[in-house]
Amino acid sequence: MRTIGMIGVLMVMASGCMTPTSPKLHIPLEEYKLEIGLQVVLHQDSATPLAHVELWYHVGSKDEPQGRSGFAHLFEHLMFNGSEHADGEYFAPLQPFGARINGTTNKDRTNYFETVPSNVLERALWMEADRMGFLLPALTQAKLDNQRDVVRNERRQNYEIAPYAKSRQVIAEAIWDKSHPYHRLTIGSHEELEAANLDDVRGFFKTWYAPNNATLVVTGDFDKDETKEWIQRYFGPIPKGAEPNPITDAPSTLPEAKTIELEDNVQLPRVYYSWQSAPFLKDGDADLDVLSLILSNGKTSRLYKRLVYEDRVAKDVYAAQYSSQLGSTYNIVATAAPGKDIATVQKAIDEELAKLLKEGPTAEEVDRAKNAWQKSFFQSMESVAGKAGMLQRYNHYLGDPNWVANDLKRYLDITKESVSKWAKKTINNQHRVTVIVKPKAAAKVADSNSGAAK
Repeated sequence: MRTIGMIGVLMVMASGCMTPTSPKLHIPLEEYKLEIGLQVVLHQDSATPLAHVELWYHVGSKDEPQGRSGFAHLFEHLMFNGSEHADGEYFAPLQPFGARINGTTNKDRTNYFETVPSNVLERALWMEADRMGFLLPALTQAKLDNQRDVVRNERRQNYEIAPYAKSRQVIAEAIWDKSHPYHRLTIGSHEELEAANLDDVRGFFKTWYAPNNATLVVTGDFDKDETKEWIQRYFGPIPKGAEPNPITDAPSTLPEAKTIELEDNVQLPRVYYSWQSAPFLKDGDADLDVLSLILSNGKTSRLYKRLVYEDRVAKDVYAAQYSSQLGSTYNIVATAAPGKDIATVQKAIDEELAKLLKEGPTAEEVDRAKNAWQKSFFQSMESVAGKAGMLQRYNHYLGDPNWVANDLKRYLDITKESVSKWAKKTINNQHRVTVIVKPKAAAKVADSNSGAAK
């Protein structure tokens, strides 16, 4: 067991900005493990009469067996359909108290969380424990069929019907080798979701949803001794599972430069530039976040100013580092303005990137981007849910829930030289995947004109 005390962040006024002069920041916490292997992290914050429960299972879509894509996300849905001692819709008992309840799945992990009034904390803990220990007795074919249909409909709405959504799968498949876990989408394929049966689902649960593959974080207004007693009472009897074997390393070759054109039911053409980039919380990850802010955060950012404000060739533009454990994707996305050709948009992006790669960013741009990031960083620490998410992320990816000071420091240490270094390392046209989404009508007209010219 370890207890970490609170140390404030020293702040000074500089150039009209609040700037930390020392990254000596800690979220006070107590960390321990139950005999069954469940890791527990407690952080007390009595600023509001709220408590937040967040449970992470250390399994994501990267860990799914071959031929069973979408299992991790499907299981997230099944976890809200009742357990042996609470066999009903999971939201119903907590919603009358104004609880905020949800769960999410990504490539690397699955999480479940509830923000509740402090006097409802015991109930929230009991419900999380019941579905961890006693989900399978309540799992039926009817529930599986129902949630499989829900997930498949979600895929249709978010990955097939939504404007420009087809690009997501195309980019993932072009960026990552076929054998890489990120080659497939977290949502899964219709065929593999349809092939799932009860034995598959039960096996997935037994493999990954064991207490020794989970971390429970409780933040907010609670009595520590009482809460620890509840955790032991409700989670303690759950049997420990076999040691899981998550994927922690998966090399992938850099893609060769390629351009892929798609047709979609959209009004305006859009271009995506994508590259492989630094993994989450590793060297370069923070620098690429800062690069994104320099390129597209606000009206004075390089790409927005050039494409949207000055040349008016784009309706919107953004750059983002999509960080993940085994490797990340760096994207630049721009939608053409009405009446503008996508090639004109690409030309403007290419010119701005070439200028940045040649000259590097200015110190002022880097400082402005760092300040914008710090604002978001400290705002996320204002809520019990925000701090719980921080503790879980650091713990999952680094094995240290209170890595918050190091996270702050990695941004404070960024310089214009380090941003330039990682921009050059990442934005390489020889390994760029370009996806262009064209309106269907425009694409057909272009094909027709091409045929007539012949």
